[in-house]
Amino acid sequence: MEFPILETERLSLTNVSRKHSAAYLDIMSREEVTKYYGMDALKTPEQAREIIRSFQSTWKEKRGIRWGLTVKNESRFIGTVGLNNWNPRAMRAEIGYEIHPDFWRLGLGSEAVKEIIRFSFLELKIRRLGAVTFPDNIPSNRMLEKFGFKKEGTLRNYLVREDQSHDAFIHSLLSEEYDLSS
Repeated sequence: MEFPILETERLSLTNVSRKHSAAYLDIMSREEVTKYYGMDALKTPEQAREIIRSFQSTWKEKRGIRWGLTVKNESRFIGTVGLNNWNPRAMRAEIGYEIHPDFWRLGLGSEAVKEIIRFSFLELKIRRLGAVTFPDNIPSNRMLEKFGFKKEGTLRNYLVREDQSHDAFIHSLLSEEYDLSS
């Protein structure tokens, strides 16, 4: 299977490559982004390149898939969205995403997530799509709820931020709950 290129009304979802390293570093070096990501802010170009390499190897090994988000009319890389812990045999994966703060509250994150949900259920035939969030990440928790995800519970001391353990919410959406019209 070739890397799937996806499109929404305003976004192109493509393979993340080395050419995106500087833009990815710009996004992931921002505390306001990484505080809800479960990792410390990036500091060096090499860190960004290493994460992008991990996106590529995860795809090759069919353990996940990560798309770069580009605004169509600007051709600007604004973040990523993808599937982690993809298990084709068990038909499950977890969704993750991050977007440059300049593009928050414009509906672009929702637009990208909606397309990945569609692709996951209709193309990959995933039965269970999960998500892990910080409890205080209200916008992300609300977006997942809007798409029909159910909060299953709290994972105690599951995420680490600035060397501190934090609880996390676990959410899921099952294929039979997916609304084709949403």
